[in-house]
Amino acid sequence: ASESPTGGSLQLGFVIDHGRCIGCHACTVACKSENDVPLGQFRTWVKYTESGQFPKVKRSFGVLRCNQCTDAPCMTICPVYALDKRPDGIVDLNQDICIGCKSCMQACPYDALYLNESTGTAEKCHFCAHRTEIGLAPACAVVCPTEAIIPGDFDDPQSRVSQMKATGELSARKLEAGTNPNVW
Repeated sequence: ASESPTGGSLQLGFVIDHGRCIGCHACTVACKSENDVPLGQFRTWVKYTESGQFPKVKRSFGVLRCNQCTDAPCMTICPVYALDKRPDGIVDLNQDICIGCKSCMQACPYDALYLNESTGTAEKCHFCAHRTEIGLAPACAVVCPTEAIIPGDFDDPQSRVSQMKATGELSARKLEAGTNPNVW
């Protein structure tokens, strides 16, 4: 089992500072390249939102992805248990087990899963587990020119993400879904 520097469990996740995001899609491109994501599919994406009225219009950006939920509905609905919560808190998908039934896609309130037509299996953000296992940050965070994507361990009170969350100034998407997301 993975442990944090404080000796407890890990819960990896992200703080995303949407105020810093410039909508450049570097995170989207890095994710697609790092994980060989098929054309037309995304594990992370940038949503554009306009507000105001001409001539005072503002465009905001929101980086969206799997929320590595503590109580992930994709895991509980999967009939073959292809999704599992790793000891580091990452919700991972075993493509060798997945039957491509799309139940997980229907259960996710964040629209974070997609069906890879080539393999016939579901796919999603896995926090670049292959990178984090060797001490590297997820590709999306590494390439973000404004450092708007901050990865870390929410179970480590000394981590940057935990300290940011402790301020009470962060919000998460769809808390009413009861998933206990780990993207703030």
